[in-house]
Amino acid sequence: MWKFVTGDSDVDVRLQEWFGWDKNEKTRAELEKLVAENDVVELRKRLLTRMEFGTAGLRSAMGAGYSRMNDLTIIQTTQGFGHYMLKVTPNVKDRGVVIGYDARHNSRRFAELASTVLLNLGIRVYLFSKITPTPFVPFGVVRLKTDWGIMVTASHNPKQDNGYKVYFRNGAQIIPPHDAGIAASILEHLTPEGSSWDTSQLAHRLQPDPFAELWQAYMASVTSLSFSRSTNSDSPVNFTYTAMHGVGYEAIQAATKAFNFKAMIPVLQQVEPDPEFPTVKFPNPEEGKSALDLAIQTANENNCTVIVANDPDADRLALAERNEAGAWHVFTGNDIGGLIGWWLITQRPLASDMYCLSSTVSSKILRSICLKEGLHHVETLTGFKWMANGAIDLMNAGKSVVFAFEEAIGFMCGTEVLDKDGISAAMVAMEMTSYLYRQGLTLKQQLDKLHITYGHHVSNNSYFICHDSTITKKMFDRLRDYEGSGFYPTHCGPYRILNVRDLTTGFDSRHPDKKADLPSSASSQMLTFYFENGCEITLRTSGTEPKIKYYSELCVPPEKGRSRESVETELKEVVRNMIEHFYQPELNHLIARSS
Repeated sequence: MWKFVTGDSDVDVRLQEWFGWDKNEKTRAELEKLVAENDVVELRKRLLTRMEFGTAGLRSAMGAGYSRMNDLTIIQTTQGFGHYMLKVTPNVKDRGVVIGYDARHNSRRFAELASTVLLNLGIRVYLFSKITPTPFVPFGVVRLKTDWGIMVTASHNPKQDNGYKVYFRNGAQIIPPHDAGIAASILEHLTPEGSSWDTSQLAHRLQPDPFAELWQAYMASVTSLSFSRSTNSDSPVNFTYTAMHGVGYEAIQAATKAFNFKAMIPVLQQVEPDPEFPTVKFPNPEEGKSALDLAIQTANENNCTVIVANDPDADRLALAERNEAGAWHVFTGNDIGGLIGWWLITQRPLASDMYCLSSTVSSKILRSICLKEGLHHVETLTGFKWMANGAIDLMNAGKSVVFAFEEAIGFMCGTEVLDKDGISAAMVAMEMTSYLYRQGLTLKQQLDKLHITYGHHVSNNSYFICHDSTITKKMFDRLRDYEGSGFYPTHCGPYRILNVRDLTTGFDSRHPDKKADLPSSASSQMLTFYFENGCEITLRTSGTEPKIKYYSELCVPPEKGRSRESVETELKEVVRNMIEHFYQPELNHLIARSS
């Protein structure tokens, strides 16, 4: 038994515990090194804080300690989750669990450990034999009629991170009360069973590999989103594709063939999976041109007009387009949501039971399109877990769900996959683009037409990085007691605020009872300000990154006759004042988003 004396009794207890449980020599050596260096501050961070399991599952840096993703924390998580499964879904031993993983460091290892733990509890496991896009897991849950799904991925996070995402048997990510139930069960089953570490017999214990069956079924089902498959082979557009060093390329090739498109030109340096992400600072196409440099270079060299990009786990989609002058325009998630929403709505016979969904921090352009075209629109909390579960509720009520989107380049086209899906969204976007080019329109020109038809919807979204949660809390607490008033701010610089919604506390001044319609959560910060000039600004903390995000939009209806430039200028000035008065980046030592 290890015996350590660091001078911190709390740390010493946890070190003793860790070395009694951890069987991974690499993470053991990592802590040994910290002990040898007497780095008590780092040891406290690693051992005295535990990753919190929430509706987003787990996501953290990989490494030794309870606050990080590693063999031991994966085993502990899955032991607790497995016991929760047996409690709330008693048929799970027969119905089973689908488990997938991306191409990050340790993803396969973590998936195999999770599989082993569940098998030891007598639960059937369908483990993918190879790396797979995230959307294939929720698709597989519904297709195979399992009770649960697990995807090991950190999506677009930096290379040092990994994560553990959970789906329920309805095919959607979990929402309360499952998150709290799983979290509590994890704490009740922290001691790792010795058998949990032995993956040597895994291949003989798993259900038949679901990969080929689900691959074929997905490619067949996704073509239901096509309106012009017979003419796609003659598309007037040349597309460049990047997988951002992730898992999307093979699936995109198959989907392109299923949709009858000619092959896209790949960014060769980025299409093969590489957990080091060597060519991008952040493997996130949402970052814009800074993440698309090689794609732009490839497109220019091959006379391609449009770039299609997936993030590393292929559940997000980004688009960029070259204009006649040779300059590239990278579309925001709100832009793409408006374009794809318009396309899916206007290309089909409409019915009174059709619905679209978007999150509260996303552009209201989809709502405007729905109102004008005769569809229903539902606004949800941030996160596809809410949109997917909302879509399921609508479907259970006999309604039809056409589209859902979130500004963070996440799109759910139809309901074959009840989550954001970058593969199917890419195919829909390519078909829409081909149609527009045949009409003599670019994507940018069509976007401009949407704003003329449905109103200018101007967004200005970004974030600041804050690694100190106490500063973040202090900032939001100040906004709830602005300048010692005991209430929220009534002005932001020269701009008057009419109402405030606080989804941390459940307050909404727009309603007589002052209660918010959307669910609130004290565990996350989220404030929305409604300005007299029609602007809406939401400030919220990220559940997976050390970011304080802001989402702003100014909507001006067509009948106002204003130019888009004037709306953009006005919003920019509101945001500038908001940053100065609410964020106070210098005072709070916040790090601005890198350009």
